[in-house]
Amino acid sequence: MVFSETILISPIFSGFQFSLREVDREDLEGHILAANEDEKVDGIIVYYPIFNSRQDQYLQQLIDVGKDVEGLSHRYVFNMYQNIRFLDEHKLQKSILPCTPLAIVKVLEYLKVYSTILPYGDRLFGHSVTIVNRSEVVGRPLAALLANDGASVYSVDVTGVQQYTRGEGIKKSRHDVVDKDGWTLEDCVPLSDVVISGVPGEDFKFPTRLLKEGAICINFSTEKNFGPEVKDKASIYVPAVGKVTIIVLLRNLLRIVENRKPLCNG
Repeated sequence: MVFSETILISPIFSGFQFSLREVDREDLEGHILAANEDEKVDGIIVYYPIFNSRQDQYLQQLIDVGKDVEGLSHRYVFNMYQNIRFLDEHKLQKSILPCTPLAIVKVLEYLKVYSTILPYGDRLFGHSVTIVNRSEVVGRPLAALLANDGASVYSVDVTGVQQYTRGEGIKKSRHDVVDKDGWTLEDCVPLSDVVISGVPGEDFKFPTRLLKEGAICINFSTEKNFGPEVKDKASIYVPAVGKVTIIVLLRNLLRIVENRKPLCNG
């Protein structure tokens, strides 16, 4: 089900049932609280921005953590950055991750960038990744996820470059962030075997001349960040991840429903 700027989703026997509810933004808070209590609603999505202010963050935290399919609740965000992957001590209930960052992770898994030989949680060890976008919605969470999985990640935005890693030999339990003073795309892109870009402006074009020969390139912006010449340098080019993001959203819903089942003792 969805409110003006919000979607609520409920699974049925053969698929998923969607309901769109359009309400005035001033009434949205009450409708979210009502959906939290509605047993027919399994998942809630809110279309942002609504107020384009901190009030949007307040609305994010209003959603019941057990119905937050977008993974924006404080508990899920905290777990993601702290590299806490489960909600329970028995490690049966997985924490929910934001849809687009997780979709990109799933694309990288499909492309065999993740090594199945290495232990779970370390499977990007040895890979260097550049991400051009450090938004709180996609870029920064994605950098954290990939670094927590063992990669050395260069996060780039208009303010500069940051490096996310779990330290030498990935000995730390979660990633650290270090500012790379004076660095630009010229410094980090040639080091990267994976380059991911999500700049929203149509004027931005990624400088493909900097790409390492055979790099994997992924675009998650609604704009085409890479020009057609990227196919001459990249071994694999993924022009969009929108369809994977939708599948991840449904996956998150199923996981939330599964997490509600009582844990077996022993």
